[in-house]
Amino acid sequence: MSLVLEQFLPYRLNRLADSLSKNASQAYKLEFGLSRSEWRAFALLGQKSTMTATEIAHFSTMDKTKVSRALYALEKRSWLIRRQDDKDRRLEHIALTTFGQQAYEKLVPKMLKIETDMIAKLGDANFAALKQGLDALESLFADEAMVQISD
Repeated sequence: MSLVLEQFLPYRLNRLADSLSKNASQAYKLEFGLSRSEWRAFALLGQKSTMTATEIAHFSTMDKTKVSRALYALEKRSWLIRRQDDKDRRLEHIALTTFGQQAYEKLVPKMLKIETDMIAKLGDANFAALKQGLDALESLFADEAMVQISD
């Protein structure tokens, strides 16, 4: 028995995700110089308003070290602010600053256009099939909290 890596589903999904991510990264890399991890943390903060570093790590599937570096880089840009929790001084609540929110509002339409263009290339039938397949895979293998990140 032999494994054909190019036909192995986890490998194919990983390669595809990497390719799609690189394509989408052009918008945030070229205009803002953000890394992939900075973009993920930034996008989550824009979506959720306030989060802890642990929550960002959980929802972005990044390890705490990457999250810490991403947050540090965003903080250096004055795009986020940290507020210590009143009850647990070890905990920080992180949110976008006004400047960070403005950058987020400028970048989101560009990211949505990239997604719209990808979907248009697929066509309605292929996109519906892809969405159905992704929904099935996520329900079988993904942590429920990871799938449902919008509040």
